[in-house]
Order: sequence, then C-alpha cells, then structure tokens
Amino acid sequence: MAVSIADPLKLPCGAILKNRLAKASMTEGLADAHNRATARHAALYKRWADGGAGLLLTGNIMVDRRYLERPGNVVIEGPQSEEAKVWLAAWAQSATASGAAIWMQISHAGRQSPKSVASEPVGPSAVPVKLPGGQFGVPRALSIDEIETVIARFANAASVVKSAGFTGVQVHAAHGYLISEFLNPLVNKRDDEWGGALENRARLLMRVVGAVRAKVGSGFPVSVKLNSSDFQKGGFSFEDCLQVIDWLNGEGIDLLEISGGNYEQPRMMGLEGLEPVFEEGVRESTKAREAYFIQYAEKAAEIARMPLMVTGGFRTRAAMDEALTIGAADVIGVARPLCVEPDLPARLLSGAVDAMPSYEKTLQIGPGFFGPNSPNEMVKALNGFASMAYFYENIFRLADGKEAKRQMALLPAFVKYQAGEARAAKALVGRA
Repeated sequence: MAVSIADPLKLPCGAILKNRLAKASMTEGLADAHNRATARHAALYKRWADGGAGLLLTGNIMVDRRYLERPGNVVIEGPQSEEAKVWLAAWAQSATASGAAIWMQISHAGRQSPKSVASEPVGPSAVPVKLPGGQFGVPRALSIDEIETVIARFANAASVVKSAGFTGVQVHAAHGYLISEFLNPLVNKRDDEWGGALENRARLLMRVVGAVRAKVGSGFPVSVKLNSSDFQKGGFSFEDCLQVIDWLNGEGIDLLEISGGNYEQPRMMGLEGLEPVFEEGVRESTKAREAYFIQYAEKAAEIARMPLMVTGGFRTRAAMDEALTIGAADVIGVARPLCVEPDLPARLLSGAVDAMPSYEKTLQIGPGFFGPNSPNEMVKALNGFASMAYFYENIFRLADGKEAKRQMALLPAFVKYQAGEARAAKALVGRA
C-alpha cells in the first residue's frame, strides 16, 4: 500500500505525528552565557513549526556544561532555575501551538568538545580527535563512577524535558559524540565492562535508554539517533549497527533515526565530495535514490521492530514517498533546506512544490582548486565548514525574526561565524 509524507504516524507509545516529515536536528548556538534557552529558540521553532513539519527535533542539548559541542549549546543539568524553566516551556510551546511534536535531542559531546570550552574533554579512552588545526584537546578516560553519573545526567535531562512541555526526547548516540565514542572500537580502548566486545561497548547506550525510559514513563516518545556506520576501517560497522538495533528492539524505542559518520569522517554533513562510501555488500546508488543512508535503512528495517527515520539527501517528494512505501523509512528527516526556506514542508505537503533545492551543490568558496572537490584536504574542509557557516548564519537570522539569505559570500560568513563562536566562548559565565 502506498504511503505518503502527508500520512500520520502512530508511534509504539501511542503518540501520533500529524505527518511523516521531520525537521531534523541541527545545532542552534542560541543559548545565553549561562547555556539557557532564550526567546530566540522560541522564535526560531515557531518559524519551523508554522512551516508544516509534523516533528521538530532540537539541536543537541548537552547534559554536562563542562563538555559542550559549541559555546551556544543549551545545557540541562541538575535542577533548573525558574527563568530556565520559563524559556524551556516557551520553546516547547512555540512548536506545539501549531500541532507539531517537538522532541529534545539530549547529548554529551565527549572528546568532540572543542578546546575553546574544554581544554581536557572526556571520552571512553584517551584517544584524541584526529583532525588538523588543534581544535580538540586530548581527552581523559572517564572513570566507572563518572560513567554512572553520565547515565544519571541523561535521565535527569529527559525528566526536565518532559516537565517543560516537550513531547518527546531523542538520545544522541551518533556522529562521534560520547555514546557513539563508546560504540566505536577505534576510540573505546577500555578493558573493563564498558569496552571490548560490542555488548560492552553498547552498554552505555542501553543503560542510558533504560534510565530515560524509567524517568519519562511508557507513554512518552523516546527516540535514538544511531550511526549506520562510522565509515572508518575498524570502527563501528554496519554489522555492529544491526546488532545494536536488535538489542534496542527490547527497549521500547518509538523512533530510530539512522545516520552515520563523526568529525573525523563527517558523512552526516552530506557535502559534495563527502557523500557516504558504502561498505561491501551495500549498493552504492544513493545519488539516484537521493538519501545518503537509505540503503542502510532498508536493511535495518528487516531487523527493527520500531519505526525508522532517515535524514540526509532527500530532495523530492517522489523519493520520500517511495522510501515510505517500500518500508525503508517511516519518517523523513529534512535539515539544511529549512534554514533557508522554513515553509518547505507545508509546500511539499500541499503540492505547491515537488522538490527542495540542494544548496550544497552551489556553495563553495571558489572554482577549480578552491571548489568543494579540491584535491587539497584543507581546502575541501574549509569549503565544508564555510558551507556550514552559511546555514548557521541563516539560523541566526530566522531566530531574530529576519528572512534567510539565499546568497551569501561563504568566506566572510565563515569568518563571522568563527568570530561569533570565539566571543560566545569567552562570554560563558561561571566556568572554571
């Protein structure tokens, strides 16, 4: 039977999404100097909620203020001040007033916390991020007691999220952040019950999910974002992913989002020249099928007993509906196009448009050697980060009540973004 993006979806917990389109998670960088939500979050998410998507996933909300993904992260740790509660509630209300579900993505940056906010980050082991530029410090391995505290932090954040009026929560176990690091044998070199065999490496994820579910109860949506693969030889593999999905089947998950990559292998960025390189046995036809991870999702769907969400690369309604109809996905995630045209979901659903623009193909610092397919890795990386700055700057514009800019000089945007991040890091209040 044909399935459409316009169809509602009933989740295992009983909650209903009004359609199959989701605004996928993107880091916002809008918190104040105390890492609290602000009026800008509410304004931004009202734009996205009014844009028609049935589900809005927030950017990664950190559970430990010592280890941020970037200076402007919202953090939920311990009891919340009255002011923090007010702005969290306003953020949730900004989406639910339009009938959208809004789920907060909770995360711990682990070793991918930059030096500007964490000179000594933490991880499963003391394995540093292998990137040029010295942006990340050498991590310290977490003690067993600290791991238990991390689990409690995720559970506390989920409880706060529910109390604030958010309609669900997503545990971020992808993209090289802490839970993903524990899953990755290249990063997790532990020889205790938290390392070694996959069952041990997955222990943090399973414990976090169990603790979160215990806090929020059976009727509240709990999602997990999981890498299909780290796309690194010897790292978390697709076979590992399938086994973890099988274990998650027994944990009452309401939606599993399939993604991939980490900072060292940023497949989730979906930039020209950085699309996923598929492992043996998985067909490399994503350009025709649009979605970067659809081939993985097709195989994951054979095992998963929970609905699946696939994000990355979808641009046409026809491809979205096909993925839903064949059972490769139950929810379609859309991210970067909504930074420029926040009403795209409504236009897709109404039939006003049948495709979304692919901005990544036109974003580059310059032609030839300086383009996104440059043979020089530093130039290629600069193109990638400058393209990201374009979307970040447009997020700021939407949050400030302005219209997005479709055209932007990338190098100045990158410099402006980097300067803003440095100022935000220096302005953080109450940090050692």
